[in-house]
Amino acid sequence: MPTLLTVGPYRFFCYAGDRDEPPHAHIERDKNEAKFWLDPIRIQSNRGFSRTEINRIQKLVEEHQEQLLTGWHDFFND
Repeated sequence: MPTLLTVGPYRFFCYAGDRDEPPHAHIERDKNEAKFWLDPIRIQSNRGFSRTEINRIQKLVEEHQEQLLTGWHDFFND
C-alpha cells in the first residue's frame, strides 16, 4: 500500500490491486476510510467519516489532485 500523500492526520494511499480501476486514492484516519476518484474528483465510498470531515478531505484531494495523480501513475507505471 504505497502512501501517495500525508496531510495532518490523513494518509492518502492506493492498493497494489487497484491497477484495473480508474485513478483514485484511499484516505484513512484512525479506523475511518474513504475513497475518492481523482479525475473527475468525486467520492466513491465513506466508512466512518462525518460529512464535515468528508468535505475537508475533498478539499485536500482537490488541492493535491496533480500530486495524487502523479503518484498513482508512477506507482502503476502507466
